[in-house]
Amino acid sequence: MNRKIWLLLFGLVFGFQISAQRFGIVDSEYVLTQIPEYAKAQQQLDQLSRTWESEIEALLSEADAMRKAYEAEKVLLTEEMKAEREAAIKAKEEEAKNKQQLYFGIKGKIYSKRQELIKPIQDKIYNAVQEVARRRNLDVVFDKGSELITLYVSEKVDISDEVIENLEDE
Repeated sequence: MNRKIWLLLFGLVFGFQISAQRFGIVDSEYVLTQIPEYAKAQQQLDQLSRTWESEIEALLSEADAMRKAYEAEKVLLTEEMKAEREAAIKAKEEEAKNKQQLYFGIKGKIYSKRQELIKPIQDKIYNAVQEVARRRNLDVVFDKGSELITLYVSEKVDISDEVIENLEDE
């Protein structure tokens, strides 16, 4: 019986505490689409990506052409000439692979450029979310644009438009 009283008391104390918390929801993907700087940054990244992809494709096409020419002339070549051609083809393919890693690898140029262009925008959004949260006296703000699973969101707690207004006021 004593245990039931403690559980009831515990539930009431923490139940009131949890219900007293105020929270908001922000959709960072929606906010990003409303920022012109983000669209410009994304266009720059897309252009760089296309340029670098075409550079890599050109190297791979060159390697493919070298391979086809080698296969066509293979019967006429000496062993030494075959080895030279195979080494040249392998070097061209390796060059393409290295460029791909340089541009699109884990810490490649596209990653660095994305950090350079997008990070300041994300920081502005983060600061705007903090400002709106302080102004509305919110305890927690969730991002429904990320991996957060949201089953229901009342319009009263969605602060995305306020975040955009805050960004426009800066």
